[in-house]
Order: sequence, then structure tokens, then C-alpha cells
Amino acid sequence: MYIGSTGSRGLHHLVYEVVDNAVDEAMAGFCDKIVVELLADGGCRVTDNGRGIPVDSPRGERRSAVEVVLTTLHAGGKFGGKGYQVSGGLHGVGVSVVNALSERLAIEVMREGQRWHQEYSRGTPQGPLTAGKPVKRTGTMVSFWPDPAVFTEEREFKLDTLAQRLREMAFLTRGLEIRLIDHRVEPASEETFRYTGGIVDFVKHLNSSREGVNKRIAYFEAAGDHHELEVALQWTNAYNESVFTFANNINTHEGGMHEEGFRRSLTRVITSYARSKGLLKDKDEALIGEDCREGLTAIISVKLEEPQFEGQTKTKLGNTEIRSFVETSTNGRFGEYLEEHPAEARAICNKVIGAQRARLEARKVRDLVRRKSLLESSSLPGRLADCQTRDPGEAELLIVEGISAGGTAKSARERRFQAVLPLRGKILNVERARLAKILENKEVQAIVMAVGTGIGDEFDLTKCRYHKIVSMADADVDGSHIKTLLLTFFYRYMPELIDAGYVYVAQPPLYRVTYKGDVHHFKNDAELDVFRAANNGARIEPQRFKGLGEMNDQQLWETTLDPEHRTLLRVTMDDAAVADEIFSTLMGEDVEARKSFIQHNAKDIRFLDI
Repeated sequence: MYIGSTGSRGLHHLVYEVVDNAVDEAMAGFCDKIVVELLADGGCRVTDNGRGIPVDSPRGERRSAVEVVLTTLHAGGKFGGKGYQVSGGLHGVGVSVVNALSERLAIEVMREGQRWHQEYSRGTPQGPLTAGKPVKRTGTMVSFWPDPAVFTEEREFKLDTLAQRLREMAFLTRGLEIRLIDHRVEPASEETFRYTGGIVDFVKHLNSSREGVNKRIAYFEAAGDHHELEVALQWTNAYNESVFTFANNINTHEGGMHEEGFRRSLTRVITSYARSKGLLKDKDEALIGEDCREGLTAIISVKLEEPQFEGQTKTKLGNTEIRSFVETSTNGRFGEYLEEHPAEARAICNKVIGAQRARLEARKVRDLVRRKSLLESSSLPGRLADCQTRDPGEAELLIVEGISAGGTAKSARERRFQAVLPLRGKILNVERARLAKILENKEVQAIVMAVGTGIGDEFDLTKCRYHKIVSMADADVDGSHIKTLLLTFFYRYMPELIDAGYVYVAQPPLYRVTYKGDVHHFKNDAELDVFRAANNGARIEPQRFKGLGEMNDQQLWETTLDPEHRTLLRVTMDDAAVADEIFSTLMGEDVEARKSFIQHNAKDIRFLDI
């Protein structure tokens, strides 16, 4: 319930919870260094130079404060209003949940001139907190080993996943140094994250493969009695908005009141400035939020004493008072930025007005397409082989590469709940096009018609005709490109489908091997190599599938379509900022950035599989 899953996501969340406690110390001004170590035996160690957890016994308790914090929910310093002004973590339960879900946990506290130590097994103390050697420094060191009885799917920490999250934390806490050390390799690898520019550096990082419109990144901050705000903004030559919000360093990827206040103000301030300078005439149609956010990369970070999050995993901020605070602050501070930097302001307004003209043109295209009965939910593409059920929760849409593969899929599918939409070649790269051009693309039209939700500001999730939308491409480089194009389209123009958990990627095999009378399928060379190694000396001659269309009906059903035996990857947006950066790099205009990314990741099998 508290970590989201017992798979990879939950496993890494254990690390984040321990790190969050150290970051709380940094936000309070008592810590400036955190070290995260991945141990050779599968454990993780997090060390900070904060004040150290109190070691005395709280009133009414025989146990030490360390033991109370590690074994009792809601016992951390962030409750009761006396610990931290602001804090992250999952409702103050983080380290106690990490303890409960660890086969073993060891804690060392440097405080009051001594080193204190205690060990736990699955949440149970193995002895009292004991004092050790004298020390001059202060801080806390937590080492834990995830419980294999809980984390049955995966127990290996992924370096890239942790690096991305720790980098984000360092961006959001200006001046904090976070070191990530991997002892699982020889020699140990080490990466350090420290950003004196804070969220301004965050925006620079996200826009490294884009051209900035306002070369000087807009930055402002504001503080109230119970709230703090930091905002960094830069418009780019891209066509998609990349607005990321945080509350107490927690990624609120569903937004909330802080984002709502920012959006309200942004449109108002830009419109007011553009009209006052004559860039937008009185006769011109009013700007809307969509115009003002085209190509915008923004980080909105708020700190507040008692955040109210919607849902257990804190993805949407619900404090209504923060909306007016952000709106009022942005009205004043961003307005000042525009007045003080007229060249940057004019460039921003020209970008926004250009986006407005493109939107009006897109409306004409959309109306023309609609008159042709194309984007209406009641109209379906002629090539779609629909399923029989009308229950979206049961229905699947298989988006298949190529007419040939589409024909095989139509024969192999279970007609009751599986619909097939063949694509004629690759869809448009939407990262490099505005909506007007995108809507003219026949393959995009077919997808939008089949899904039924509409697109852009007309999107309506309740009209989705399938709650499983499966990208089904060949298991080769060309197929990977088509999957990337599809995922880019869904991420940029139908992100609600991903948030709802409706988007999947099929895992068709690349090889078929008959060995000792049994048939085996492998989706890549790595799996085939493992099989070869396990059967050393045997003669194995794999059949390589050139594409889905090469399989017969039975093979395609057994390997890719049968819910009882297939493997589907659900696409998620746990870290939207990282996803945005990757899509911009891979699908954007910067060739050198794309080349560098591919060279860096070429040996990563997980990347190639996806």
C-alpha cells in the first residue's frame, strides 16, 4: 500500500524513502551531503551528515527514539508540527515501512559525541540501541537488504533508475551533494549530483537538446507565512509543453492546485504584456493556455507545512490555499521578469502568438477532417477489424505494423475481445510537428478514430473504446522505431491513456527453437544466449522471425496474443521529467544529442528490449 508495488517500482521506492529523510534534513538546513551505496551483496546504504535521529527515549516510551521511528507508523519528526517545517516521504511512514520490508536493516546514528548502533530483522529489533566509539561528526547511516519473501519479482537495484531520481532531488535542493556509488562492479562506479543553480540547472538539463527562445531562463521565488515557491521557465523551439510540478520535493505528476495557480497566471501575464506592447492587437483573438505553454519547459516547486495529497502515492496536491499563493506570486514576479528583460519578453510573445496562429489553423484542419467524418467517435477506420464486446474494460486494440502482419493478427486473434488496426508504414514523428500537420497524417487519424477519445483539448478518457491499447511491432530495429513513434504520439497527445494504464507494448519473439521435442521462443539475442549456455554443447539452430507476418496464425496466438501465455509491458509515467528528456533527445532535432544517447545506451539490453 505504501510503496506502490512489490516489483521494481516498490523496490526502488525503499531507497527513495530513506533518502527522503536525509533530504528533509537538508531542506531544514542541517545536511549538505548524502551518499547512496549499492552493496555487492544486494543491499543499499544511505548516509547523511545531518543531526542524526534522536537516541533518547520519548516521553511515555521505554524504547529509544530510533526504535520508535523504525517500528511505528507516523512516528517521524514530520508529525506534530515540531520536527520539520516541510518534509517529503510517504506520510511519515517511510523508514518504518522500509524496515518492515527488509530481511535485515542496520542503523548507525552519530549524535551526542557517540556512534549508536542497532539491527533489525523484518522489522523486529535484534537487541537494544547500543553506544559505540566516540565520534565528532553527526549523521545517520541506514543499511538495508530487501526481503526476498516480499520482493519476489525483482531484487536488483537499477543504477540508472536511482541516478535519475537522485539527480532530480539534487536539482530541487540547491547546493545539496548526493553521491551514488555502485560496489557491484569492479572498480566501483561513482557519480555525484550537485547543482548550485537548483531548478534553473534542472531546466537547462531538460532543454539540453532543444533551442531556447528566451536565452535567459526566467526564475523567480516567493515566500509566505507558510509557503515557499520556486519557478524556472524557458520556452524552446519545440511544440510540446513540459511542465513539471513538485511539492516538498515530491513529484506531483498529476499536478494539483500549485499547477492550476501557475497556469491561470501564466496566460494572464503574457496576454497583458503582449497587449500592452502592441504585439497582440485588440481585434486579435484572445490567447489561451495552450498557446502560452507551447514549447514551454517549466519547473514549479512549492514547499508547504501540511501538504494534502490526493491518493496514497502523492501524485496530486490538494491544498486550495497554495493555488492563490502561486497565482499571486507568478502575477507579480513573472510580470517583473518580462518588464526587466524586453528582448526575452518579445521572443516569448512571438513564440506564443505563433502558437496561437497554428492552433487556429489546426482548428480549421480539424473541422475539415470532421466534416469528412474522420475524427468522430461514431466513425471507425475501414481497416479496423473491431472486436465483438462493447465493454471497454474487456476490449483490446492491437496496433500492428504492416498490412501483412495485420492480416495474420486478424486471423489469429480472439474476435470476442481483440480488435486489430494495421498501420501502413510508420506514423509521423509528432515531436517535430504541430497538431495541424499531425491531424493530416492518415495513420494518426486511424488511431484517433479507433481509440475514440478525440485528441488535444477535445480528449475525453471516458470515451476510450479499449482499456488495453497494445503496440505490436516486429522484434527488430525497425519495429523498435515504430514502437517509439507510437509511444511518442501517446505521450505527447494522449498522456491520459498512459496515466490510466491503458497503453501496452507486446513482446513478440525474435527466435523459435525446437530442442528435444519442445518448442522455445526468445525475444532477443540475450535470451537465446542464456539458453545456449544452459545447454552447452548441444546443436541449436534457431529460426529467426523476420516479422509478425511471417508467423502462422497459431504461432502468433501462442506467442503474442494469448492472454494466458503472452508478455505485455505496461507503459507508465512514474517520472515524467525523465520521459520528456528521453523523447526530446531521441525524437527531436538535435542529432548529436541523439547520437550520444544511443552510444551511451547501446549495451543496455533493457533499453534495446523496450
